[in-house]
Amino acid sequence: MFASLVKSARLNPLAGYFIGALGASFFATKGIVIKLALMEGVGALTTLTWRMIIAVPIFALIGWLGYRSRKLKNPDFHVPKNSILKTIGVGTIGYYLASYLDFAGLEYITAQLDRLILMTSPIFVVLISAAIYRRPLSAKLIASLLLSYFGLALIFWRDLGIDGTGVIIGSLLVLGAAIAYAIYQILAKPLIDEMGARLFTSIAMSSAGVIVMIQFAFTNPISDLVVTQYAMWLMLAMGTVSTVLPAYLIATSIGMIGAQATAVIGNISPLVTIALAVSVLGEVFSIWHAMGAAMVLIGIFAFTRIEAAATELNKSPAIRR
Repeated sequence: MFASLVKSARLNPLAGYFIGALGASFFATKGIVIKLALMEGVGALTTLTWRMIIAVPIFALIGWLGYRSRKLKNPDFHVPKNSILKTIGVGTIGYYLASYLDFAGLEYITAQLDRLILMTSPIFVVLISAAIYRRPLSAKLIASLLLSYFGLALIFWRDLGIDGTGVIIGSLLVLGAAIAYAIYQILAKPLIDEMGARLFTSIAMSSAGVIVMIQFAFTNPISDLVVTQYAMWLMLAMGTVSTVLPAYLIATSIGMIGAQATAVIGNISPLVTIALAVSVLGEVFSIWHAMGAAMVLIGIFAFTRIEAAATELNKSPAIRR
């Protein structure tokens, strides 16, 4: 199915943009579903546990199929134990730590602010990489970064006046999630190149799922997994619509139109979250929220475009030494 979509996209690139936008929109529902679960009395850790219970078997199956496919093409293919251990560690950062901090932060802040903070993760990827490789940042990159964080500060101070000091706790938790996910992205790339995205995701997600379930077993009674029928529908939506489905839609979009174009179209996710947060959750959306969101999105869009241009320039044979 995905192969036929990629083939058709060569004739009609709009299909790739549509699938990328659809994937980003499904990802944007995560905060809404968590908020609805909290309203239903289901805690963040219980929601995260159900997410893993539902999503991990699907990711594991896809990963096994990917491994079998590579093994059929190359009988000598194998994954070193050291790489498996690294993948478990990286998965723990990206699928356990980042997810747990994000879910916990949503107990204190709005879905709108949560999504906008998470959108700054690519900025941390560049900042951390620049620190590791001692690469200076251009004035344009710094300006776009400051614009994004000034927009976040505008929404933060507005929400602080409405919801109190809990906004500080929630914002710091979600900021920690954005940083953790940035670290995950940096560490994951060489492992994905080695074993393929499907197998990597399978191992990473499965290991994180085990850790989530262990934490739940030590901190909550098993009876906490018993939820209302409505909450169970929310758990199913979390595991499929907000997790598995967008992951593969975005992967398909990258195959169709490339990672940069997919990242750019992914900038619609905060707009989807804002629309759902206002219409479904009844969250406040004032002129201050509109101004702040606009600054964040413009700053991130400029940041990614400038960084992408710099990356392409560095790859150019004319400047390589």
